[in-house]
Amino acid sequence: MIRQLILLAMGVLALSACNADPPQQDGERASPILIELADNQGQPKGWLFGTIHSLPRDVQWRSETLDAAIADADLLMVEIAALDDQQALRDVFSRLASTPGQPDVGLKVPADYRPKLFDMIQQTGFSPGDFSATETWAVALLLAQLEDTGDAAHGADRALIRDFAGREIKEFEGAAKQLGIFDRLPESEQRDLLVGVIDDIERLKLEPGKLRKAWLEGDETALIEATNSGILADRELRQALLVDRNNAWMDQLVPMLEQGKKPLVAVGAAHIVGPDGLAELLRQRGYTVTRIQ
Repeated sequence: MIRQLILLAMGVLALSACNADPPQQDGERASPILIELADNQGQPKGWLFGTIHSLPRDVQWRSETLDAAIADADLLMVEIAALDDQQALRDVFSRLASTPGQPDVGLKVPADYRPKLFDMIQQTGFSPGDFSATETWAVALLLAQLEDTGDAAHGADRALIRDFAGREIKEFEGAAKQLGIFDRLPESEQRDLLVGVIDDIERLKLEPGKLRKAWLEGDETALIEATNSGILADRELRQALLVDRNNAWMDQLVPMLEQGKKPLVAVGAAHIVGPDGLAELLRQRGYTVTRIQ
């Protein structure tokens, strides 16, 4: 069917769709956000690391501080654990993304967006007719990959999963649950998502590499801005794709912390920062939250 849909825009709202950035300079120190968690007695309880889901091969993002957290952690907690099982991901996506008898894809956006939509579809190598059985959210996720010059195989989350091979890994959602969140959006919100992705692609062309640079530098201000702009400026989409998910993850994370296990929580950077981010939610629960990178 639609071969490039297999890219599965995992965490598409968590900074995976970033376009070409300036080359990393020799000696430039990368410092993606890493936060140490402690209880009210100052005892270490775990770490939060904001990931990015797609990176060029040659981007250097590891640090001694992060490596120390990896070594000290009792387990890894990620959005999706089986990222290397491509066949399983394909099966989940195909099952959820396809519903026969979809309206013409051009009718899913306002008339003034149709030229941009058709142009972007052409860039994927398909024609509008190829999407006759593809749900609106899935079209949006496909288009979100257009400006991504990275490779999911080199994403920070996948690298950490490999680091924890043979050790305990827990997933907050899994592929079926994560994509199911998109699949359950009302059609009106799916169309808002598609329009928002089109707008974001146009905006990213004007600011090449901005988000990936912000992630590498650990620029919290820029990352927070990203969680309040673009598709996340839509109140309903932000609630469903960011706020509700963070709250659901807290229901899994807090019991783990209370059991005395020290997790390294590695999820999309947008889920870590801001007033609805995991760091602030844990602070409200009485944990000491200290940025160490």
